Formats: sequence, structure tokens, C-alpha cells
Amino acid sequence: MNDDWDIEGLLEGLIDREGGYVSHAADRGGPTCYGITEAVARAHGYRGAMSYLPRDEAAAIYRRLYWMRPRFDQVAARAPRVAAELFDTGANMGPAVAATFLQRALTALNRNGKDYPDLVPDGRVGPATLAALDAFLEARSRRGGETVLMRALEALQGERYLRLAEKRPANEAFLYGWLANRIGTRG
Repeated sequence: MNDDWDIEGLLEGLIDREGGYVSHAADRGGPTCYGITEAVARAHGYRGAMSYLPRDEAAAIYRRLYWMRPRFDQVAARAPRVAAELFDTGANMGPAVAATFLQRALTALNRNGKDYPDLVPDGRVGPATLAALDAFLEARSRRGGETVLMRALEALQGERYLRLAEKRPANEAFLYGWLANRIGTRG
């Protein structure tokens, strides 16, 4: 895999984008540090003040919950840019949402089942999703197919951000940053 897309580089980039401790009144997730919510930190054993969450602990949580568990590492072996997109989307929206975006995009791009069967959008990257990704990349050329798949993922992500802001006006405080820093920033 290209070193630009290795997990260490992705972790550093994500943590840098997320920044340090933040407690924004409009954020339903409550206080965060490096983008890790207090609930997630507590669920994974951190007991200190959120403002002191160690960077390496945040990286370990991201690696475990947002890279390995959702199997984005297996996507990276096939399509590194797609995996980077899924990792970032998963860190912001949840890995199941990111995986569902992948499944929906692959199904919409399968030419009515000609290239591979439709996927059930269950939010889990398993053998069927990986087989569909392999078939898509084979049918559409690896580099070109990856670019088109990235565009589809970013379109789904952008639509979700807009919907979140429309449903909850307090989310408008975050919309500009989501669109500026989350879409089209990874390749």
C-alpha cells in the first residue's frame, strides 16, 4: 500500500484535523478530545479528564474502533483512497454509516447486477462487500474506479451533512467545517 495511506498517517491527519479538547454547547456528543467523545473514551477505559486524554490513547481508540473493527484495513489492501475516506467518515459519523455508504455506492454502480450482486446495506464490511469491491475495481479499472467510488462516497457524505443541518438547526454551527474539512480532502 502507498505510504500516504497507511494507518499511522491517517491517524496523525485525523487527530490533527480534530484538534485538542473541545466542549461546544451545540455538540450532542459532549466534550471531545482529538475527536474522541467522552462516552467512547470511558467505554474504552479512560478515566481521566477529557482535556487530558493522551494523544496516543486517542490514536489507539481510532485504530481499534474505526480501522480494524470495521475492516477498513481490508478495504485499504484493495483501494487505499477509499479506505482513507471510510476511516475519516467513520470517525465523524460512525463506522457503520461509512460502511453503509460503501455498500450503497457499490450497489448503485454494479450496472443492475451485471458486474456483481447487489449488497444488503448492513453497515458491516464482510466477504460480500469485499468481493463486490474487488469486482467493481476489476470491471472499472483500479484507479478510475477508485476515483468514481470516492465521488459517490463524498456525495453520500455531503448529503447526510446537509440533512443533519436541516433536521437540527444547531448543527448548522458545524456544517461549514464538515463540508470544508471532511469532503474531498483525501485524494
